[in-house]
Amino acid sequence: MYSVPEPEVVDRMRQAHAEVTVQLQAQAVGGAESWGWRGRTLSRLVAAPTGDGWLRLVSVPADKADGKLWEGPMAAELSMPSDVPRPRLRRRLTWADGEHGYLAELYDPVPNRTVTVDGPVLRDKPALDAAWWAGLAGALDLVAGVWTSRVAVRQEYLDRAMPQFLGVPVDTTVPAWSTAHGDLHWANLTAPSLSVLDWEGWGVAPVGFDAAMLHTYSLLVPETAAQLRRHLGHVLTTPAGRFSELVVITMLLQTVQRGDNLDLEAPLRERASVLLGTTI
Repeated sequence: MYSVPEPEVVDRMRQAHAEVTVQLQAQAVGGAESWGWRGRTLSRLVAAPTGDGWLRLVSVPADKADGKLWEGPMAAELSMPSDVPRPRLRRRLTWADGEHGYLAELYDPVPNRTVTVDGPVLRDKPALDAAWWAGLAGALDLVAGVWTSRVAVRQEYLDRAMPQFLGVPVDTTVPAWSTAHGDLHWANLTAPSLSVLDWEGWGVAPVGFDAAMLHTYSLLVPETAAQLRRHLGHVLTTPAGRFSELVVITMLLQTVQRGDNLDLEAPLRERASVLLGTTI
């Protein structure tokens, strides 16, 4: 969960969430609000005719209320194997109100909290057992085998961004492609029982992209990063996996330039230097 956004966003999102709760013949129950990045999403537990559920509201500018991110969760519901641990999507509503477009999704409730509750970066070592790690590895392997025409990472972006943000000449050709969740960070994973949340951006990406993203978001906790390399080493230690690490480092260095993830900059550059064999 991210911090509560500015008051005008809070008021608008709370009103829209309350209205769609009534439309679904539901009512809010105990539990805190869960805010997404800059107030883009607002979620909370509700009691619905089909039982308790997690009602997630997404808001974007009205002219952006379609396309890959808008359709991702429903596409995942239709395409992902049932063995991939994730909350099932029950209902979906979309509408526009002035300059804002909205998507409301009612999911089965998730019994466990996300590993991090204040954003994607891991800052403390989580207590994750061998079964959790095995479940994650198996889930990523299943996702990688799903065929899709959806695209999570584009070669054109890598050709432009990798030299710019890594600051050194680098071969930007993706060695191999597979399907990925596309946003696999610690605020999208639950524990002690594993569930993978937020399927907006899934699609084809460089092989190992999900493992690389989770590893990169773990760099502030070296012990967990080492655990991750052990449990997902069958992907991360390959040439494709190392390339995917550079892809994710590129993306996060771009966010640093925008003023986000500032405490990750030094670890990102250190890890890139190890992978490239030169200081960046």
